[in-house]
Amino acid sequence: MSRDFQLPGRSPVIACEGMAATSHPLATLAAVDMLRAGGTAADAAIAAVATLCVVEPAMTGIGGDCYSLVSKPGKPVWGYNGSGRAGRKASFETLRAQGMSEIGASIHAVTVPGALDAWEAVLKDHGRFGLDRALQSAIKNAENGFPVAARVAWDWKRNEAKLRNDAGASKHYLFNGQAPTEGDVVRFPALAQTLKTLAARGARAFYEGELADDMARTLAAKGSFIDAQDFANHRGDIVTPISTNYKGLDLVEIPPNGQGLVALVMLNILENFDVAALDPFGAPRFHLLLETARLAYAVRDTHIADEAHMRTPIVDLLDKSFAKKLAGLIDMNKRVQLPKAPAPRSDTVYLSVVDRDRTAVSFINSLYSGFGLGVCTEQSGIMLTNRGACFTLEADHPNTFGPGKRPLHTIIPGMTMRDSRCDMSFGVMGGAYQPMGHVQIVNNMLDYGMDVQQSIDFPRFFFEGETTVIESGTPQAAIDGLIARGHTIAKADAPWGGAQAVRIDWGRGVLIGGSDARKDGLALGY
Repeated sequence: MSRDFQLPGRSPVIACEGMAATSHPLATLAAVDMLRAGGTAADAAIAAVATLCVVEPAMTGIGGDCYSLVSKPGKPVWGYNGSGRAGRKASFETLRAQGMSEIGASIHAVTVPGALDAWEAVLKDHGRFGLDRALQSAIKNAENGFPVAARVAWDWKRNEAKLRNDAGASKHYLFNGQAPTEGDVVRFPALAQTLKTLAARGARAFYEGELADDMARTLAAKGSFIDAQDFANHRGDIVTPISTNYKGLDLVEIPPNGQGLVALVMLNILENFDVAALDPFGAPRFHLLLETARLAYAVRDTHIADEAHMRTPIVDLLDKSFAKKLAGLIDMNKRVQLPKAPAPRSDTVYLSVVDRDRTAVSFINSLYSGFGLGVCTEQSGIMLTNRGACFTLEADHPNTFGPGKRPLHTIIPGMTMRDSRCDMSFGVMGGAYQPMGHVQIVNNMLDYGMDVQQSIDFPRFFFEGETTVIESGTPQAAIDGLIARGHTIAKADAPWGGAQAVRIDWGRGVLIGGSDARKDGLALGY
């Protein structure tokens, strides 16, 4: 689809040597600086994500988790699960005996942060430099200060009350009791010192020693099961990615405990429909994607958990005959009651970097909710994740809270492959929305011929319970058509996530990047 240059919008960014796309200009610059200094895409990705942990603190932090996909020409896609676990003493029965029905915003939502271990693992296997060099941009911004960007200020203000509820959070992330405003210059001296310690001593300094003890004390004071030994025990995992083929393109995802499988199930369902024949802006297309998502997310909620605890094999959930049966449940003319538990047998940052050697890194890092649980260590300035809120306290479920378990995770890096080469490194932030975002971008590009930026800019829609929630850019005709099909419509109070992507045009030898205007960032190449 050609762009109308009389209308607002962005052109895709095109370059030859290397490219990065992130949600903040300072992070994109850190990545490009690393590439130009001779670093690999992995070095650039870690420099960028560490910077984001400083300059976009509501969305991510070193107290969170991450996942990564890495593609090198001629080699299988490499995956890393950098998500943390519940403490080894975690007890579902104890929480139920206390009258809890869900983890919610309790201290038990904190899991051991997996990000630092994963950053070092990515650098060890795919980088040219170490963590010491990769953290320098983050350290500089934390120590010397950075100006607060527009979207960052908006997110910060929305979380002001949460930050006031915790002594460490208000100490390090509020200024005279207030969130900073757009253009304010902010410094994080305690976090800067923590980052310097990690640069000097490596990732294990996060899990053993004074930093781990500080986090363990903070958690113990609030009644968490997690202790210092749980930090010392943490290790992430190299994993074999999962994928499905849609119209000649392989979509590659990290296996569970992440929800990437949901995007694959969605594409398997959509394969049974002529998506390309539908108007991309029309109600039938929107309706089909929503109904497909409702089915695929029901699969998620029934089956996805820590892979060691899943009861249904992943291969069965990805079976295309299963998807064909699910597709048969969809009525193109109306919203229908769909099964709650289909079975085959009956606020986050994302960045993408590609270097001159065409190593592609798809990387996502998150605290889950805005500023995670809102609990921060007073000494070291580490904001803690609330990813354990994704556990269930149901008695008989693969995702039930338990000792050493990883919860269902929403963050997912994506990658598309064609002829065993990386076609695109991409991702879409936005909690549960992310698989829907992956599928919408693939559809936009493959079925409708949109370029990488157009596919990102397209209006988004998703469901929350029984309500279809749409962004303000959705055409009125599509809204009317959804209502006619039985959808209850609500306007979104915030954008559905944010996307970043870099495509590799192997034939012409160029990289093509796109960055979401829903965030402050940009794609930049050289």
